Order: sequence, then C-alpha cells, then structure tokens
Amino acid sequence: MTATVIRPSAVGHRRREGGVPPAPPSRRTILRNQRRTGWWLSFPATSHLVIFLAIPAVVSFVLSFFDYGFLSAPEFIGLDNYVALAGDARFGTALVNTLIFTATVVPVSMAISIAVAVALNQRLKARAWYRTAFYLPEVTATLAIAIVWTSLYNPDTGLFNIVLSFFGFGRIAWLQDPQTALLAIIIMSIWQALGFKIILYLAGLQNLPGEVLEAAEIDGASPWQRFFHVTLPMLGPTHVFVLITSVIASFQVFDQVYAMTEGGPIYSSTVITYEIYLNAFQRFKFGYACAEAVVLFLLIIGVLLAGVGIKRLLEARRGH
Repeated sequence: MTATVIRPSAVGHRRREGGVPPAPPSRRTILRNQRRTGWWLSFPATSHLVIFLAIPAVVSFVLSFFDYGFLSAPEFIGLDNYVALAGDARFGTALVNTLIFTATVVPVSMAISIAVAVALNQRLKARAWYRTAFYLPEVTATLAIAIVWTSLYNPDTGLFNIVLSFFGFGRIAWLQDPQTALLAIIIMSIWQALGFKIILYLAGLQNLPGEVLEAAEIDGASPWQRFFHVTLPMLGPTHVFVLITSVIASFQVFDQVYAMTEGGPIYSSTVITYEIYLNAFQRFKFGYACAEAVVLFLLIIGVLLAGVGIKRLLEARRGH
C-alpha cells in the first residue's frame, strides 16, 4: 500500500488551473443579505398583523364617529357615540362585569398556577403526565369546555349540586340565577386559564439560580421562607408577563359568555366583548359597537403601559 504525497508545487498548480478564488463578501453585503432574509421571514407575520389587526383597528376607530347601521350610508356624528356610551346603563353593567371578571380571575389563577408550578417542579412520579393534564384545557376549544361545564352546572343533574348536596347545601341554579351566573363563568375561566400560566411559571422556576436557593437553605431558611423571600421575588419578570397577558385575555373574554349564558340572566354576566357583539351583529349599530371597541382598546393600552411601568420599577429596584 503506497501513500499519495501531494507536493506544494502540485497544489499551486491546481490553484492556478482553477483560477483566483472568489473574494469573501464584504460586511455590507452580508448585512444586506441578512436584512433581506429577515424581511422575508417576517413577511407572513407582518401581513397578518396589518390585514387582520391594524386595518380593522383603524376602520373601527373611524367608524366610531359615524352612525352606521350596515344597511344605510354612514353619517358622521362626531363624538355622539362616546357621549351615548357615558350614559348607557348596559355598557356600564358590561364594564363593571368585565372588571369584576378580570379582578377575580387574574389573581386567583396566578396564585393557583404558582402553587401548582412549584409542586410540578419537584421530582414527582408521572410528572410529565401531570403537566400535560394541566395544559390540556389550554389547547381545547373553549366552546367544547363551555358545553361540558354547562352540564356540570345543571341544577338537577350537575356534578356541583350533587357534591354540594352531600354537605347539606340546597340546589343552586348556577347559570340561571343572576347572583351566580357570572361566578359560574369565573370558576370555569380560572380552571381553563391555569395551563398557560403553569407553563410560564415552570419555565421561570427552572431558570432560577440554584446556588441562591441552596445558600438560603444553608442559612437555615424554612421552605416557606425560601418560597416567599427568595423564589417569589426572583420570579418578578415572570409575574409581570403573566399579569399583562392574563389581564388582556380577561378583558377579551367572550366564548364562555356566549356559550353558557348569552350575557344573562338580566345582563348579570354581560361583558364588554359580548355587548360589542350584540350591538354590531344583532342590533346593527356598527358605529356604536366600534366606539365600545375603542374604549376596550384604550383599557388594554392602559394595562400595557401599567405593566411596562411595573417592569421598569422592578428592574430599577433590582439594579439598586
């Protein structure tokens, strides 16, 4: 067996045969190609944002200044829709119900999610199965969940009344009673909202520096002290993200109300999005519905700005 030796003179001869190797691309060319690739990759998302969000938002804002009933030509009325909103009792009820829904669902679901995430972050048997089970409601259609929960709330055959009867409670007409209709939707929404928050908190817990928790344990901190004084403060950015996304989602609650109560009884479970739907597609008051949508948009923007302010405050405190 003989080894083939390539002499330097032979290599030089081959380079001369292939010609001068091409010069590497300049930095400007590389940046231009990267920028062009970035634009193409973001094109689908940008198109969706412009066509389905930006353009409808602008059209809704413009129509909020018109009296538009779909079958008649739009008539410019200035701020009359907004003035009418200020004295609309139905809109006021929907706004209060939305605030009650948000103020209840968000903190309760966040507290339960943290507790469940901490439990699922331990070394448990079948931990992956538990995580999947908690996340399943998040990927299940809300209408399907609402149908199941409507049967659970059935006054005669529902599971909740059967369980309560063992403890001596009387029958409750969950979805037919104005006192309990919104509460029933809140309970279902808290259960459905757990999966997404648990995943976020699990990701946050797994990114915490282990040496800090170990140092607290060596210093004699109890599990409760480590949770309240170490774990919870270090989850600050996760708290802010979960809070903002949860509040925005709660302001946009619709499917549960539509499927379970249709806003009743006596508007006791009507929320802003359902009132917008009624004005637009049942009462054909498109301009008025657009004004309600603008008010909802401003509420969400206010929440976003508050969230950004809280985030900067937490970062400033951490920096000091």
